[in-house]
Amino acid sequence: MNKLVILKLGKGDFQAGFPTVTAQLWEDGNPVPIQFTGSLPPAPELYELYQRWQLLYQLLYESFDRHLDWRGYIEIEDLEIDTEDITHVSSVEFSNLCNEFKNRFNLWLKSETFLNIDRKLRTKLAPHEEILVALETESDQVRRIPWHLWDFFEDYQQAIASLSVPEVDRVKPLRKHSPRKIRILAVLGNSEGIDIQKDRDILEQLPGAQTVFLIEPQRQELDRWLWDKQGWDMLFFAGHSASQADGETGQIYLNRTDSLTIAQLKNGLKAAIARGLRLAIFNSCDGLGLAKELAALHIPQIIVTREPLPDLVAQEFLKYFLEAFASGESFYRAAREARERLQGLEDRFPCASWLPVICQNPTAAPLVWSNTSQHRPLPLRQVFLTIFQASLIATTLVMGVRSQGILQTWELSAFDALMRIRPAEPPDPRILVVTVTEADVQAQPAKERGAASISDRTLAQLIQKLEQFQPRAIGLDIYRENPVGEEYADLARTMQQSDRFFAVCKASEEDKKSGVAPPPEVPKQRLAFSDVVLDADGILRRQLLAMAAAPPCTTDKSLSLQLATRYLADLGIQPQLTSENDWQIGKVIFQTLEENTGGYHNIDSRGYQLLLNYRAANPIAKQVTVADVFHNRLTADLVKDRIVLIGTIAESFHDYWSTPYSSSQFLHQKMPGVVVQAHMLSQILSAVLDRRPSIWVWSQWSEVFWVWCWSVVGGILAYRLQGLRLGLAGAIAFSVVYGVCFSLLLLGGWIPLIPAALALVLASAYVAVYVGFKTQK
Repeated sequence: MNKLVILKLGKGDFQAGFPTVTAQLWEDGNPVPIQFTGSLPPAPELYELYQRWQLLYQLLYESFDRHLDWRGYIEIEDLEIDTEDITHVSSVEFSNLCNEFKNRFNLWLKSETFLNIDRKLRTKLAPHEEILVALETESDQVRRIPWHLWDFFEDYQQAIASLSVPEVDRVKPLRKHSPRKIRILAVLGNSEGIDIQKDRDILEQLPGAQTVFLIEPQRQELDRWLWDKQGWDMLFFAGHSASQADGETGQIYLNRTDSLTIAQLKNGLKAAIARGLRLAIFNSCDGLGLAKELAALHIPQIIVTREPLPDLVAQEFLKYFLEAFASGESFYRAAREARERLQGLEDRFPCASWLPVICQNPTAAPLVWSNTSQHRPLPLRQVFLTIFQASLIATTLVMGVRSQGILQTWELSAFDALMRIRPAEPPDPRILVVTVTEADVQAQPAKERGAASISDRTLAQLIQKLEQFQPRAIGLDIYRENPVGEEYADLARTMQQSDRFFAVCKASEEDKKSGVAPPPEVPKQRLAFSDVVLDADGILRRQLLAMAAAPPCTTDKSLSLQLATRYLADLGIQPQLTSENDWQIGKVIFQTLEENTGGYHNIDSRGYQLLLNYRAANPIAKQVTVADVFHNRLTADLVKDRIVLIGTIAESFHDYWSTPYSSSQFLHQKMPGVVVQAHMLSQILSAVLDRRPSIWVWSQWSEVFWVWCWSVVGGILAYRLQGLRLGLAGAIAFSVVYGVCFSLLLLGGWIPLIPAALALVLASAYVAVYVGFKTQK
């Protein structure tokens, strides 16, 4: 528990108000509390409203089902209401009453005289802190009110309300907890009309618990077990119970004939508390009287219900609470979670989440499930060796599996995901993309165009209009294996003589269809291939800079490399091959991919390949259509000194490719080939001129060390934490791995994400299982 707030209402009631209200804020390690004072005005109508809620609550349930199973005895006729009125109670009316009560309750707590306490608590407390608000009062009226409806608990999700009595004492147990299972004394009382076998089933499934069941016992048998010298951690009762009208006392029904009050078990309960009893759960009806008597014995924690309790609600609350508590959640978080989960039943059982009540001795530490079953810690040397062994096994296993390419699909998918969330970049100002749309295709006479996307006449006019604005280079990303018609001599002359016009061809593929020949008018030195390299999943992640010429395509350089070197030549920058046979342009060396690089394993790495660092810009560069050019929408600013890429985006020509960005697009939209070429061209230019990083990877041993480090982290977490805390810590660790991988990707680094995460999980699982086995042994 991080913080404790004791709200002392002092003497008073709803009729006279509470003239002196004191709030004490206790913090761990500080023996002196911070104290605030205030008061609450009279609110007789509030308690009258609650009494009406009680009445309608019981009547509504009776109207639902005359045979509803209750864990207590309800006598509606004692309420002096005409039974015919039962049929007039509706869920809507009851819901309205609930809302009205909640609103009036919070309006009362927003009284000017109480705001000083509310405001100062909020300034001292943080929403993420675990806070116990213990309501100290003698008033039965106040104890019946569902204090969890206070807006404070909406704003502070880790806070929980509890009841306390003005006089509490610290109990020092005679027995110290030894390394053993938690001990539960479960009393299954009179089960007439209810199913408490399900309570037993829930208790029997608890991990790390030793439960003794007493089935409809006699008083003497129960008393004897309370005095058991081994002591108990938890007392559980399921069956029928009731509280007196004044809320001072209560009774439980042990069997069909016997009932008992807490006073009749006083000595046995005091002995059990002295031997370590820290929690009592009465999963039965109307337990506030029981709770008040038990609180007088200074038992640390008590869970009861404030009103009659339907059988199914009792079972579900017990299941929710013990599931969370036994999994490592704190007592308070488990109790709040269980109460809030009852809301899911409120279509059948209105206000089910209003029923559970916690009663707390503020001087006592709450029961912690893991502490009750704690084991002797392993020696430090053994812990170190276990974590080291787990890290080696996890790292070896993960890297071994990775070397076989088994993780490649996952790693490439993770790479794609990281690529997609990078921050946006501006379009590349050195490139202009001229697209041939479906409308541009259809606008050309079919006889002139033939099977091509652009006719000689259209291309000639397009080149003429572009040339007048003096582009640095023009790249035609459209196959043209047929010669230019005789009537377009100017186009043929431009293609033959212009040192800034480049055209593409396609190399033949092994055991596949033949390639596409280049335009016969373009000399070899201005030819480029447009071939791309796809991964096994059909996604284009690599860029092919150069490769051996393969007829009918007689060039060894890609379109992006040809256009980039032409652009950079005007700046005095020339490409060259290094001694390691890598391309170097200016001061930038483009390291070619090897067979095993990053997440790739056993790939075909022939040619000069590198990872394509897509520019996170949409669009990649300025784009215009052929129609835009012909309608004189082209300006010198868009063309002068730029590289102009011409290509088709008409869907009928199927020049579309899947990229890392495709899966984030509607219906997995693909990227036009000319846009892909723009990304490849931009990568080269940006790396040389802007120092924008290309994608790089670590050496193999660096990757192994990185994965091993995270396996060590997983082992440490598994040793230090358990249950939900381990899961939360593991999620945080994965977030850190993800964050580091993303941050380095922004600098161009592709480092192992999936292998590191797997090693984290495997080492964590190994250590958790090993430590659990050893400590149990």
